Amino acid sequence: MFKKKDVTLIIAVLILAGLIAAFLRIYSGETGETVRIMIDGNEYGSYPLGEDSVIEIGNAFGYNRIVIENGEVFMQEADCPDQYCVEHKAISKTNETIVCLPHKLVVELHVQNREDDFDSIAQ
Repeated sequence: MFKKKDVTLIIAVLILAGLIAAFLRIYSGETGETVRIMIDGNEYGSYPLGEDSVIEIGNAFGYNRIVIENGEVFMQEADCPDQYCVEHKAISKTNETIVCLPHKLVVELHVQNREDDFDSIAQ
Protein backbone atom coordinates (compact mmCIF):
# COMPACT_ATOMS: atom_id res chain seq x y z
CA MET A 1 0.00 0.00 0.00
CA PHE A 2 1.26 3.54 0.69
CA LYS A 3 4.51 4.13 2.49
CA LYS A 4 5.01 6.94 4.99
CA LYS A 5 6.94 9.03 2.42
CA ASP A 6 4.12 8.64 -0.13
CA VAL A 7 1.51 9.91 2.34
CA THR A 8 3.77 12.81 3.33
CA LEU A 9 4.28 13.75 -0.31
CA ILE A 10 0.52 13.60 -1.05
CA ILE A 11 -0.28 15.78 1.97
CA ALA A 12 2.41 18.30 1.02
CA VAL A 13 1.10 18.54 -2.55
CA LEU A 14 -2.48 19.02 -1.32
CA ILE A 15 -1.43 21.75 1.11
CA LEU A 16 0.58 23.50 -1.62
CA ALA A 17 -2.36 23.31 -4.04
CA GLY A 18 -4.67 24.74 -1.38
CA LEU A 19 -2.32 27.63 -0.66
CA ILE A 20 -1.96 28.44 -4.35
CA ALA A 21 -5.76 28.34 -4.83
CA ALA A 22 -6.29 30.63 -1.82
CA PHE A 23 -3.64 33.06 -3.05
CA LEU A 24 -5.14 33.22 -6.53
CA ARG A 25 -8.64 33.72 -5.16
CA ILE A 26 -7.59 36.56 -2.87
CA TYR A 27 -5.23 38.35 -5.26
CA SER A 28 -6.79 37.61 -8.65
CA GLY A 29 -7.46 40.74 -10.63
CA GLU A 30 -7.55 44.29 -9.46
CA THR A 31 -10.59 46.04 -8.13
CA GLY A 32 -12.69 47.62 -10.83
CA GLU A 33 -13.40 51.35 -10.96
CA THR A 34 -16.25 51.63 -13.42
CA VAL A 35 -19.44 49.62 -13.89
CA ARG A 36 -20.42 49.51 -17.55
CA ILE A 37 -23.89 48.33 -18.54
CA MET A 38 -24.49 47.11 -22.07
CA ILE A 39 -27.89 46.32 -23.57
CA ASP A 40 -28.06 44.49 -26.90
CA GLY A 41 -24.43 45.45 -27.62
CA ASN A 42 -24.95 49.16 -26.96
CA GLU A 43 -23.66 51.01 -23.91
CA TYR A 44 -26.51 51.96 -21.59
CA GLY A 45 -24.31 53.77 -19.08
CA SER A 46 -21.14 53.84 -16.96
CA TYR A 47 -21.19 54.32 -13.21
CA PRO A 48 -18.40 54.66 -10.61
CA LEU A 49 -18.00 51.57 -8.45
CA GLY A 50 -17.10 53.73 -5.46
CA GLU A 51 -20.50 55.45 -5.29
CA ASP A 52 -23.48 53.48 -3.99
CA SER A 53 -26.42 53.62 -6.37
CA VAL A 54 -29.37 51.70 -7.77
CA ILE A 55 -29.89 51.51 -11.53
CA GLU A 56 -33.33 50.45 -12.72
CA ILE A 57 -33.64 49.47 -16.36
CA GLY A 58 -36.99 48.90 -17.96
CA ASN A 59 -37.17 48.43 -21.72
CA ALA A 60 -38.62 46.17 -24.41
CA PHE A 61 -36.42 43.28 -23.24
CA GLY A 62 -37.54 43.43 -19.59
CA TYR A 63 -36.84 44.92 -16.17
CA ASN A 64 -33.59 44.76 -14.16
CA ARG A 65 -32.47 46.44 -10.93
CA ILE A 66 -28.69 46.69 -10.55
CA VAL A 67 -27.20 47.74 -7.20
CA ILE A 68 -23.76 49.24 -6.64
CA GLU A 69 -22.93 48.99 -2.95
CA ASN A 70 -19.75 48.82 -0.86
CA GLY A 71 -17.48 48.51 -3.90
CA GLU A 72 -19.47 45.63 -5.40
CA VAL A 73 -22.22 45.37 -7.97
CA PHE A 74 -25.01 42.80 -8.12
CA MET A 75 -28.35 42.21 -9.82
CA GLN A 76 -30.99 42.66 -7.14
CA GLU A 77 -34.06 42.01 -9.26
CA ALA A 78 -35.01 40.93 -12.78
CA ASP A 79 -38.20 39.72 -14.41
CA CYS A 80 -36.45 37.12 -16.59
CA PRO A 81 -37.66 33.52 -16.22
CA ASP A 82 -34.39 31.83 -15.22
CA GLN A 83 -33.11 34.35 -12.59
CA TYR A 84 -29.46 33.33 -13.14
CA CYS A 85 -28.39 36.98 -13.09
CA VAL A 86 -30.05 37.54 -9.70
CA GLU A 87 -28.41 34.40 -8.27
CA HIS A 88 -24.95 35.47 -9.51
CA LYS A 89 -22.55 36.59 -6.77
CA ALA A 90 -21.63 40.24 -6.44
CA ILE A 91 -18.66 41.28 -8.58
CA SER A 92 -15.84 43.70 -7.75
CA LYS A 93 -12.79 42.76 -9.87
CA THR A 94 -11.93 43.96 -13.36
CA ASN A 95 -13.33 41.98 -16.29
CA GLU A 96 -15.94 40.21 -14.13
CA THR A 97 -19.42 40.19 -15.63
CA ILE A 98 -23.04 39.53 -14.80
CA VAL A 99 -25.15 38.55 -17.80
CA CYS A 100 -28.93 38.52 -18.16
CA LEU A 101 -29.24 36.70 -21.46
CA PRO A 102 -33.03 36.97 -21.91
CA HIS A 103 -32.75 40.78 -21.53
CA LYS A 104 -29.54 41.03 -23.61
CA LEU A 105 -27.93 42.85 -20.67
CA VAL A 106 -24.28 42.68 -19.57
CA VAL A 107 -22.84 44.32 -16.45
CA GLU A 108 -19.03 44.46 -16.48
CA LEU A 109 -16.27 46.09 -14.44
CA HIS A 110 -13.37 48.06 -15.88
CA VAL A 111 -10.45 50.19 -14.78
CA GLN A 112 -10.47 53.63 -16.39
CA ASN A 113 -7.57 55.03 -18.42
CA ARG A 114 -5.09 52.18 -18.21
CA GLU A 115 -2.05 52.73 -20.39
CA ASP A 116 -1.77 49.05 -21.33
CA ASP A 117 -5.39 48.78 -22.56
CA PHE A 118 -5.95 48.65 -26.29
CA ASP A 119 -7.62 51.58 -28.01
CA SER A 120 -8.65 49.50 -31.02
CA ILE A 121 -8.22 46.12 -32.62
CA ALA A 122 -6.58 45.84 -36.03
CA GLN A 123 -6.76 42.86 -38.33
